[in-house]
Amino acid sequence: MKRRADADGGAVDDGTKLSRSRFRLSDDFFDRPCQEVAVGLLGQTLVRQQEDGSQLRCRIVETECYLGVVDKACHTFGGRRTEKNAPMYMKPGTSYVYFTYGMYHCFNISSKEEGSAVLLRAAEPLEGEQTMQQHRRAHLKTPRDKAWKQHELCNGPSKLCMSLAIERFTCNAKDLTQWTGLWLEEAERPAEAVVTSTRVGIDSVEKEWRLKPLRFYLLGSKSVSRRDKEQEGKIT
Repeated sequence: MKRRADADGGAVDDGTKLSRSRFRLSDDFFDRPCQEVAVGLLGQTLVRQQEDGSQLRCRIVETECYLGVVDKACHTFGGRRTEKNAPMYMKPGTSYVYFTYGMYHCFNISSKEEGSAVLLRAAEPLEGEQTMQQHRRAHLKTPRDKAWKQHELCNGPSKLCMSLAIERFTCNAKDLTQWTGLWLEEAERPAEAVVTSTRVGIDSVEKEWRLKPLRFYLLGSKSVSRRDKEQEGKIT
């Protein structure tokens, strides 16, 4: 895998753990089958650079595959093309941020197959936790001094987007191998086992696709959005 050193650096604003790597994931990483990218993203570091130059960092612990034009749960099933799903047809490593339920954003990254993408479902904060707390509070209907536990900040796709200020109008259709606002860095290979399970939130899709094992997460992470105890029990 090609690696490109990234010179961007960020100050720690609250003493949380830093990623040891500063190698930005390149085109070669994303130009692979969707499932390979989804598993490969586990343990990698997601970096969001703020307008003031500070950085938010988190460790990816859960991903989900959408296999493109053949996948009945995918926005591009059957070759469907719209202004909204256009980033899914762009080069591997392009961000696809969409708005759902009229209130939440979800962040995906395009991969090799036509119209395919990996949904980032959950992550563990590494740097910038206090800023993430502020971003989450900004989404509350009633302003208050609420504080979330660390593992609750990014333990779901919309929570991850809120915490890292990832929104459609600022982060969509970006080349994550080049853009300075959002990227991924190579981290140490995860020591945890990978759990393979079914996808979440696609109950309206026919059973064949609803039950495909296309969600992956790191065993033991408290930030995983939904655990599959049956599959965890099969890991020795």
